[in-house]
Amino acid sequence: MPDVFSADDARHWALLTRAALAARRAEIDALNVFPVPDGDTGTNMFLTLDGALDDVVSAHEARGILGTADLVEECSSLRRAVLMSARGNSGVILSQVVGGLCDVVVEHRLTELDAPLLADCLERGAAKARASVAHPQEGTMLTVADAGAAAARHRADDGGSLGDVAEAAVQAAQDALARTPDQLPVLASAGVVDAGGAGCVLLLESLHRVVTGAWSPTEDGLHSTAPAERRGEWQRSDGGSAPGRPADDVTPDGPAFEVMYLLGGSTQEEVDRLRATLDGLGDSLLVVGGPDLWNVHVHTDAPGAAVEAGILAGSPQRIRITHLPSQVAAREEVVPVGVVAGAAGPGIASLLTKAGAVPIEFAPGRRASASQYLEAARSTGATSVVLLPADHDGMASAEIAAEAGPDDGLDLHVVPARTTVQALAALAVLDPERTVHANVVAMTGAAVSTRHGAVTVATKEALTWAGVCHPGDVLGVVDGDVALLGDDLATSAGDVLDRLLSAGGELVTLVVGADADPALADRVADRLGRERPEVEVVVVEGGQPVYPLLLGVE
Repeated sequence: MPDVFSADDARHWALLTRAALAARRAEIDALNVFPVPDGDTGTNMFLTLDGALDDVVSAHEARGILGTADLVEECSSLRRAVLMSARGNSGVILSQVVGGLCDVVVEHRLTELDAPLLADCLERGAAKARASVAHPQEGTMLTVADAGAAAARHRADDGGSLGDVAEAAVQAAQDALARTPDQLPVLASAGVVDAGGAGCVLLLESLHRVVTGAWSPTEDGLHSTAPAERRGEWQRSDGGSAPGRPADDVTPDGPAFEVMYLLGGSTQEEVDRLRATLDGLGDSLLVVGGPDLWNVHVHTDAPGAAVEAGILAGSPQRIRITHLPSQVAAREEVVPVGVVAGAAGPGIASLLTKAGAVPIEFAPGRRASASQYLEAARSTGATSVVLLPADHDGMASAEIAAEAGPDDGLDLHVVPARTTVQALAALAVLDPERTVHANVVAMTGAAVSTRHGAVTVATKEALTWAGVCHPGDVLGVVDGDVALLGDDLATSAGDVLDRLLSAGGELVTLVVGADADPALADRVADRLGRERPEVEVVVVEGGQPVYPLLLGVE
């Protein structure tokens, strides 16, 4: 195998890093005490990369190059997407690390990377991140990125392979992360390492995994995926527990607001003046990007002045102002409740819209992203929003969006509706006269009490719980598992319903797929009418792919 890093490797790295950040997001959030102890570093880093990858996928789908783009095309799309999706201080710095990596590829039109070129990319990313910060502080993500890049350069100059370079970068970054409390007193006081630095280690560990097939140089398992066993490496070494955060999320003398916006239509001179103005208004200043689009971030006590400075410099957009000390309190009063729900097909999307929900379409292999959930929640116009994923793979995205919601002034609640029929059941019990918490309880009860099944047709030979299936066999699915094999869709659907109804039920929902025979639902309904006349049947034209019928029993 050639010792090079290809476009396929780059895609794998991006997806693996996103997965690692998703898995460790909450733990990184818990480490977050600098520059503001608002507990969102891991979430912001994940949302930054998640939103960027979602934008790249959409752009490449539109151009017909999804999965086939070369390294230059991937990097060109990603560096702009990650700049636009950057959230929070850590997300903006991450966008610069990734952007620097991409710059080397795009500038030199590289279709693959060898060990020295990979070291060049890591060096550029670290340098671009450091240059983006108005007043760099050691003991942060910048320090960790610098250490990893320097070690990669040294190993590449010694003639090391691609794997050697990745290994050196990971080891140096891990060592630098462990030393961050010695460089930043606030970390030592809290008994933690730097949160952004921990995210940077995940980035490099994922790179090492892609290049070598092993998670880290020292063990068969991602350095950062065993919190119980490895927590000592991320928290104080004396065995004590880290002190809790202050009741207020920020220090008494620190700025009270985080201001972020994208800025277009500005010359370099106008951007330089803006940077100087904002530097006098607050701290944690980042003005990155160019030449046609900039991402601006600052913590300040004068949010209005920070936005006005942007207006003088160009055209601000996506303005977001967050009051850092605010704690989101549970609301017991009745407020308008919005609903966002996953839609497996256009018919379901139409039904959801008529019911007052905002649909997010998804498909097999294409889950809805956390960024899509946040955008849809904002579009409801409500401050309290219930999320109904209707998809097992979409649950994690919805949960991450719910944790990020307070940053946008949203109170988001995830109801565990993992299938379309569970989401429809939950939506049916929404009552605008109840509090959001009462609705969540009722909707959760409706979702989890709805038994679900489906029928589909096998496209290849495979081993299932019901035996070996062959192309053309009908698969009967009960609660997510293939429970029976057959040769007729209507007969198999009836057999699935017999199992679902064995524990009782009053209402059966049939969701008809895009390519289903128009008579399929009628045949199933007729059988139910003969064998179980007490059961009510509702037929929904869902238009979903893959599954001619989705089945629900309440």
